[in-house]
Amino acid sequence: METNFLQILDHFSLQETVAKVEPFGNGHINDTLKVTNDKGEAKYILQRINHHVFTNVDMLQNNIRIVTSHIRRKLEEQGEQDIDRKVLTFLPTRKGQPYYFDGENYWRVCLFIPRSKGYEEVTPKLSYEAGKAFGNFQLMLADLPDGKLGETIPRFHNMEFRLQQLDDAVKANAAGRLKEVESLIKEIASRADDMRLQERLFREGKLRKRVNHCDTKVNNILFDEDGKVLCVIDLDTVMPGYVLSDIGDFIRTAVNTGAEDDENLSNVGVNIEIFKAYTRGYMESAASFLTPLEICLLPYGGRLMTYMQAVRFLTDYINGDTYYKIHHPQHNLQRTKAQLQMLYSLEAHAEEMEAFMKEWL
Repeated sequence: METNFLQILDHFSLQETVAKVEPFGNGHINDTLKVTNDKGEAKYILQRINHHVFTNVDMLQNNIRIVTSHIRRKLEEQGEQDIDRKVLTFLPTRKGQPYYFDGENYWRVCLFIPRSKGYEEVTPKLSYEAGKAFGNFQLMLADLPDGKLGETIPRFHNMEFRLQQLDDAVKANAAGRLKEVESLIKEIASRADDMRLQERLFREGKLRKRVNHCDTKVNNILFDEDGKVLCVIDLDTVMPGYVLSDIGDFIRTAVNTGAEDDENLSNVGVNIEIFKAYTRGYMESAASFLTPLEICLLPYGGRLMTYMQAVRFLTDYINGDTYYKIHHPQHNLQRTKAQLQMLYSLEAHAEEMEAFMKEWL
């Protein structure tokens, strides 16, 4: 049955006459639509929340409310004049709820930010701006009390949990693929102890959890007409986590000279200028709240997240491709090999990256 978007929107407190609703962006989890008024102006974003990924929608929306209201308050204190373009604004339903449930799907609406644009490509200049944006995002949220936010995806970046999932997959061998990946499993196992460092440091009280974005990509930032950062978007995964995994995810994706699933492994390597640009922007804000240990370990975060993604792709391949969308039967295996190749390249550049971090110590 075709969804009646006008009927959905009628449940929200909108100030404009809706004329058109059309797909918008290229997000992989939620369905996103742009809502245009009768003057042809984009005014709202309507989203269908993927409640199979975000199973606790109340927690999800409460996290977003806490984060956006906290940032809004900080911007007001700073005397910001253009606040509605510097932080997302979500609209309640006519009954005052943060989302509308139609009996099957969950829907939410936020204001469309005018004169804004996003980028998909990664350049040193954009990486620097992205680093500043995510560093400032964490800085503004650094004084949120512990326990204020919930984990929208429990154990999302927990390496011990991901390795346990792999171990369970190996034992079950559900798709009968174990024999062909034995060498990859050994490669993963050889680094497993080193890659559990984050959780060990947390238990020892040497590493704390902070407010993380957990999807630190250039396309999760909106820029103005002059290429300056407006705000960080896609807040569904904002939750407590370790800064190593937050900066590490950017290193894993943006610093890679190849694709995440590159079939030609010779394409995969480290663009050190992208790493330096992002880190320089990030540290301009983040240096004020990070500990010396966190600063030293930021390059390790890139290796950690690359390794973690290899583990997740391999786990899914062994399980019979039950989680990630694939385009051919060997896709998850191809992804695993590409991520391991990126890990090898990061290991080769580890000394240079760690030396670069010393200027902030």
